[in-house]
Amino acid sequence: MSDAIGLETRAVRAGVNRDPGHGAVIAPIAVSSAYRREDPAAPSGFDYARTGSPGRDLLCEAIADLEGAQGAVVTSSGMAAIDLVLNLVPSQGRVLCAHDAYGGTRRLIDARGQQRGWTVEYVDCTDREAAATALARPADLIFIETPSNPRLRLTDIAALCELAGKAGALSVVDNTVLSPALQRPLALGADLTVNSITKMLNGHSDMVGGVVCATSKAYLETLRWWSNAAGATASGFDAFLALRGLRTLPLRAKAQSETALTLAQRLAAHAKVTQVDYPGLTTHPGHAIAQRQQTGFGCLLSLELKGGESAARSFVQSLKLFTLAQSLGGVESLSNIPATMTHASMSAEARADAGVSDGLVRLSVGLEAVEDLWRDLEAGLAAAVGD
Repeated sequence: MSDAIGLETRAVRAGVNRDPGHGAVIAPIAVSSAYRREDPAAPSGFDYARTGSPGRDLLCEAIADLEGAQGAVVTSSGMAAIDLVLNLVPSQGRVLCAHDAYGGTRRLIDARGQQRGWTVEYVDCTDREAAATALARPADLIFIETPSNPRLRLTDIAALCELAGKAGALSVVDNTVLSPALQRPLALGADLTVNSITKMLNGHSDMVGGVVCATSKAYLETLRWWSNAAGATASGFDAFLALRGLRTLPLRAKAQSETALTLAQRLAAHAKVTQVDYPGLTTHPGHAIAQRQQTGFGCLLSLELKGGESAARSFVQSLKLFTLAQSLGGVESLSNIPATMTHASMSAEARADAGVSDGLVRLSVGLEAVEDLWRDLEAGLAAAVGD
């Protein structure tokens, strides 16, 4: 769809009027594993569901359009999308990764690095000098996560991708926290983006999926080959759910960002809160970068309380509307203690290096009324008891 048409329109029209069989406004769920041939030597449009299916192709097309990509490959999970990208790194290659990337990302890159003989280095990508030093030597790939999960640190995508290009490294940006509704890394110079469709893109916490978007047709061909060979593809029903969720993405992202900013401002002023991480706050060290490369600040924020770990635990266990669960980006609000939940696979040293303290709380702000969410947080803060 043309870029001249607004993002909101392109999102809501995703997969609409694309049913050639019966003219259904919403494309049907494609659950068939096999597709009929007329000629045994020549497949028709589809052959076998692992290789391609109508609903998954529509989802690929829609997400690629929103990301501004040449194309996309949809996978069975966000981690499968990252693993798919790692097939582009040669044996004995050199991989750089943001030091505060999601714990599951670090676990996967470490394991693949040991398996394939890579040199893996973790770099503070928010530090231009540190990134330049790391990229002064040739590298094969650099993996960036911005905003980072859970500390919401910001990397200047354009500047870092320029450095990566000079080093001969593929630049990959995990865009899960914001989605293409609020940030488009490919337009800022990235070679590839990955998203966990499970999160903002789908937005309803009822399916698991991932996607890789690329600016190069050559990369896409390689990624599609590996996706088919390894079978790391999403089901027809999951593709249907994700396409349905995608249609409201811009509206959800805008509303959740507005509520998250209000809550972050109020939390920052609360006597029991010692730190709030949210790029929408003018005090955030990456606020200027966020204003430059994002169109919104997102639904995710983190905070630390007076009283540390015990206060954090009593806080999240007292919340009623922020469900204690490991995800983000859904229409429902969630709370999480990363050190023992989403980032538990990291070593204590790695968590310390990434700033993931035992008392850090991450909140994913949903679509509930802002005043209801604030009352819930106030009650949780009142119940928070520290050492």
